[in-house]
Amino acid sequence: MSASEQAYLTVKEMIVTGELPGGELVSEGDIATTMDVSRTPVREAFLRLQVEGWMRLYPKRGALVVPIAPGEAEHVVSARRLVETGSVEAVVTDSRVRTALVADLRASLVRQRVIAAEGSRAEFSAADADFHRFIVRAGGNPLLDAFYAGLRERQRRMTTHSLARDPAQISRIVDDHTHLTDLIEIADAESFSVAVDAHMRRTHGLNEGDTQ
Repeated sequence: MSASEQAYLTVKEMIVTGELPGGELVSEGDIATTMDVSRTPVREAFLRLQVEGWMRLYPKRGALVVPIAPGEAEHVVSARRLVETGSVEAVVTDSRVRTALVADLRASLVRQRVIAAEGSRAEFSAADADFHRFIVRAGGNPLLDAFYAGLRERQRRMTTHSLARDPAQISRIVDDHTHLTDLIEIADAESFSVAVDAHMRRTHGLNEGDTQ
């Protein structure tokens, strides 16, 4: 892996996990010192992160970490609900796929409980994202799977932010995930749609009917 790619992945992870919070001005020199690399790969990483909307560069001043935009949580939740519900509707018609998915989700729940007890918010946000990705991948639509993958880091950033605000949410999220798994197991796609929407809105502090 090149130094530029490593810098990109490191800085992006710092943003996603809140180590670099939204609104903070970051210098190439500080990151280069932290990573023990030259400024060049960090500069290249910053440029790439600016293109992706994670940073905004100000010459001779540094890079501003772009905060979560007003309305972004609502938009991400709405998109995720549509994709996950569509995936579950496809899964419930195939008992073989549904059984395999439920096994993956049960294994994920075991991991989530271990992380909830012993791990970090960053680790849990990754496990949370993986849980939901299992559902989408099982739907068998590669276009939706690729689209959903593009939401992963924004989803993780939102979840980490929510857990920092209310650490007790971890146990509620695991309980919600258990309920969602149960609904998939009994092939109840309609109840899943309602439950996953309520789960995501509760996790990210959105009230039902929010349209911001």
